[in-house]
Amino acid sequence: QVQPVESGGGLVQAGGSLRLSCAASRRTFSTYAVAWFRQAPGNEREFVAAVDWSGVTKYYADSVKGRFTISRDKGKNTVYLQMNSLKPEDTALYYCAADPRAAGRRAPDEYDYWGQGTQVTVSS
Repeated sequence: QVQPVESGGGLVQAGGSLRLSCAASRRTFSTYAVAWFRQAPGNEREFVAAVDWSGVTKYYADSVKGRFTISRDKGKNTVYLQMNSLKPEDTALYYCAADPRAAGRRAPDEYDYWGQGTQVTVSS
């Protein structure tokens, strides 16, 4: 079983940057598609970005396209979410999710393995 662990959240001013990390101890994580979701208070969990097992094919929500970049380092068994030009509306709890099936799926219930989340707060 894969157990993703997120890190890198924090408080940042609007226009700033953060890089989130999602790591797992089991090597099978490197063969899984990985996605980032976020959930703000009172809102449903929403898709942010996803990457396939190879790290080549990537998917983004329209709201973050051009500002966020997802990548993976197989040697470190880690997936990253580089977030630039942050806005107050990006404030949320960010989750990493992994699944052995193909990447590109955007519904939370299509992912089997979830981390506990890391808080991102963007001040105006």
